[in-house]
Amino acid sequence: MALMRMGEGRYQSVSPEDTERFGELVAPCLEDGDVLVLTGGLGAGKTQFTKGVSRGLGDAHPVTSPTFALMAVHDGGRLPLFHFDLYRLEHAYQLEDTGIFDVLGYEGACLLEWGEQFQDELTDEYLGVVLEKTGASERVIRLAPQGARALELAAKIDAAVCERVQSTR
Repeated sequence: MALMRMGEGRYQSVSPEDTERFGELVAPCLEDGDVLVLTGGLGAGKTQFTKGVSRGLGDAHPVTSPTFALMAVHDGGRLPLFHFDLYRLEHAYQLEDTGIFDVLGYEGACLLEWGEQFQDELTDEYLGVVLEKTGASERVIRLAPQGARALELAAKIDAAVCERVQSTR
């Protein structure tokens, strides 16, 4: 594994597989009600990260970006994963039709691609996961916690990454 910790809450991925592995390390830290807002341009690795989270939760079903469906549910693992892609939404009132308010912050974990554009309408408590392309396959992943639970979650993720990096040396 080439995933590297660059400092607290900052990681470097050198391949799509690394980005998925990072998601796998996040999965055991998640609890019912956790909300992750995935931020990054097209091709930044948001869906790769989600694949890893789903696999880390124990769901073996394929993960694709729900761009046209808006939501995909991956419920074959330890807890349900609600994967939203809000890219196509233009206005906050459109959120009502996605089903997001039925599950957000209550059941399972919610991963919101392109959720930052509606942050004021969604929740004050979330963990931002910012994926930035720094090369053809390289990414910098940064955690941006908002609220007490998000701070706790970010610390758990950092500890999991540190443990994994130490064990591979």
